[in-house]
Amino acid sequence: MFVETAFAKLNLALHVRRRRADGHHELETLFAFCEDGDVLSVEPASGIALTIVGPFAAGLTVDQDNLVLRAARAMAAEHGVRQGAHFSLDKRLPIASGIGGGSADAAAAMRLATRLWGLEDGAAMPSALAASLGADVPACVASSTCFGTGVGEVLEPVEIAGLSGTPVLLVNPLLSCPTGPVFKAWDGLDRGPLAPDHWAEGRNDLQIPAMALVPEIADVLACLSDQPGARATRMSGSGATCFALFACAADRDAAASAISVEHPGWWVMPTTIR
Repeated sequence: MFVETAFAKLNLALHVRRRRADGHHELETLFAFCEDGDVLSVEPASGIALTIVGPFAAGLTVDQDNLVLRAARAMAAEHGVRQGAHFSLDKRLPIASGIGGGSADAAAAMRLATRLWGLEDGAAMPSALAASLGADVPACVASSTCFGTGVGEVLEPVEIAGLSGTPVLLVNPLLSCPTGPVFKAWDGLDRGPLAPDHWAEGRNDLQIPAMALVPEIADVLACLSDQPGARATRMSGSGATCFALFACAADRDAAASAISVEHPGWWVMPTTIR
């Protein structure tokens, strides 16, 4: 059996530049990844199958559209593999929460298929295949800090001094915040480019439209900002997960405890940036 973490994705900043003729939005974003996330395992099998467990398993179904199964089948077709694979997903991240859960699961499935089927690492995960599964999947394959353009699939690795190892706290009010309506509610104004080295001075252009749809996001951001030691508080992706970076793990853990007591219905995950 092989095991991979499907690392939670953060958009440290996300600038929406324009809506394209194809209906997609041109973005500039700085991706970072957390040490924690969903956990996916795989073992040999006669066919390609999936079992889902974990605290958020009830929100997913095992059907043809499941990203883990789509990723595995795409890998098998790409490389002419006739072997099977039985995946087990421990779903620990909220569904559709702006932290790349489904995309990270698909990317982890691609990494596991590479290992299980003995594929050559250098050619096993073509970016076009990853992008066909979702705009965030290419970034999630490597799960390392990178600058994304296009719809997020054009990637450039970047080094941000002091970012790796930074304590971070993720909080989600466990309310639905669908991506499509959030993008549709964007006001269409280009507020300028994103400089990866100065991401903390950037913004998430989807934060305001997301708060209009889910006002509780503003409560989460305010709560995070009020925590001692919190900095760079922002929403990730199209929401509703928000995050705050901390100078030390003790402040992060104290904030996690305080928020869990004050808001027992919220999802809270203390972690670290990879």
